[in-house]
Amino acid sequence: MSPIPAPGLARLNTAADSDVVAELHEVCASSAWGRRVLAGRPYADAEAICGASDAAMAELTADDLAEAMAGHPPIGRPKPGDPTSAREQRGMAGASEELRAEMLELNLDYQEKFGHVFLICATGRTGEQMRDAVRERIGHSPEQEREIVRAELGKINRIRLARLVSPPEEETRMSTGTSAAATPHTSVSTHILDTSIGRPAQGVAVSLSARAGSGAAWAALGKSATDADGRCKDLPALPEGTTHVRLDFGTEDYFLGQGQVRAQRPGPAGAAVDPQADAQQDAPANRDSGAFFPEVAITFAVDPGEHYHVPLLLNPFGYSVYRGS
Repeated sequence: MSPIPAPGLARLNTAADSDVVAELHEVCASSAWGRRVLAGRPYADAEAICGASDAAMAELTADDLAEAMAGHPPIGRPKPGDPTSAREQRGMAGASEELRAEMLELNLDYQEKFGHVFLICATGRTGEQMRDAVRERIGHSPEQEREIVRAELGKINRIRLARLVSPPEEETRMSTGTSAAATPHTSVSTHILDTSIGRPAQGVAVSLSARAGSGAAWAALGKSATDADGRCKDLPALPEGTTHVRLDFGTEDYFLGQGQVRAQRPGPAGAAVDPQADAQQDAPANRDSGAFFPEVAITFAVDPGEHYHVPLLLNPFGYSVYRGS
């Protein structure tokens, strides 16, 4: 049995082309992107239209990307009267005058170098996080920055499409002014302990995604990596309306790196390493050419205004998670 599209998606599937083109233009200003997404109707669910958006974004030319970026105001200066840009840039709403001035200067420096506005998926990010991002990215080459912009546009489009195809009652709840002003931020942090060596796991890539409702599409919010203490403390705040969170841990590179470290480990001073004993100790690493768990995905439910610290206890052949404090 084919899934029944949610009411908001059903409307998008059946509306006149001209109406849908106008709605899609509010999501992304690229006409090429809009044509490709329009041509993919009907969509079975939110993930299907978000997947079509990703595919269309991957095919955009440099001129198409410039057209898409032209629809986005600079960070710290949302379009007057535009609730979408104001909502997405909420992290700058309470920024100090000093931070606002610094962002303005950085935006101008970035625009002078690359010829377009600094673009980032600002949903859930603080003003400080956006400032740090532009500081880092201003050192990139134009080619590097073009692909980062493409990825950031894809994230923004997913979030906007999720709102566009939400059922009417969900869309109303997400768009009310009282909710936007009064709902406190929900946040997530994590840390990883490698229980096979009794130490923090450093350098593990961590990706954060969120969705608003069980049937909604996942929206990628940000990426980070664990520090020397195994902690990941700079994940962005969650967007308003988030009900579920997913943390994706890229464990394969970490385990492969650990295998190399073990292979290079010296024995005690003046003592030879027993190859048989060492092989037994490193059996999990030696039994497979790659990691048994190349990635770990954790999904959990959240409530507004709460902080969720979700540690991962990891070893080559098992893992566990819990809600910490």
